[in-house]
Amino acid sequence: MRLRGAIRSLRPAEQRVARAVLADPQGVADRPIGVLARECGTSEATVLRFCRAIGLRGYPELRIALAREATLEASRAGSVRPLDGDISADDPLEEIVAKIGYSDSRAVAETAEHLDIAALERAVDAIAEARRVDLYGAGASGFVAADLHQKLHRIGLMAFAWQDFHSALTSAALLRPGDVAIGISHTGTTVDILDALRLAADRRATTIAITNFDPSPITELADIVLKTAARETPFRFGAMGSRIAQLTVVDCLSVGVAARRTYDETLTALEDTFRAISGRRRR
Repeated sequence: MRLRGAIRSLRPAEQRVARAVLADPQGVADRPIGVLARECGTSEATVLRFCRAIGLRGYPELRIALAREATLEASRAGSVRPLDGDISADDPLEEIVAKIGYSDSRAVAETAEHLDIAALERAVDAIAEARRVDLYGAGASGFVAADLHQKLHRIGLMAFAWQDFHSALTSAALLRPGDVAIGISHTGTTVDILDALRLAADRRATTIAITNFDPSPITELADIVLKTAARETPFRFGAMGSRIAQLTVVDCLSVGVAARRTYDETLTALEDTFRAISGRRRR
């Protein structure tokens, strides 16, 4: 997860090493540094810089970490063949379903496992105490923003999800200290999200980023960063893994905020909103 989150910030030669590691973690754990360097068309010094760039002291520590992670993955999978990987053109439908199910379940599990609880606590407290909450998302992340808006609104918080970014900017310009702005971007580089979050920060609102990559431009604008752990591949269009991971964070946020408010207040809001729509269901 650490490597996937950092890969976009690495130099090109270091990215080649990163891709080799992600493609075959167990194999790299068994390779001497010189062999890996030759396979990646680079030098041993670059491999060492890569190790330091992801927070490791050197190549031996990388090999130990990869061997440990490979063992954990094998124990999680049990006797089932690992299905982590892209969907190929000749995969039968049964295999496609199995790969998507495995990948999405890992995105949820790894996001929950590695979510920074201290950062989540700070985000929950900020949202629970906010006068208003602005939510910014584009494309699939916009649907995630709309989902969080619905959850917060149902427990009585003033929240707005903006997918039109003229509207997002005009809303951000009216924020003030004590308000919260949340930017959702898998890559952390979506310009519209960055512009809205930057303006919110200028207005001294508390800024929160939900992203898969740290460091990334969005994390530089955020007071609080909540990281997802999605493994998108080129064939899996429509941000499938990233959306599932983002929704996991959104659920943790919304339930955490509901728990921070008084039990009676939250329960009353949920009951009132349920009654408001219950008559719209066919009996």
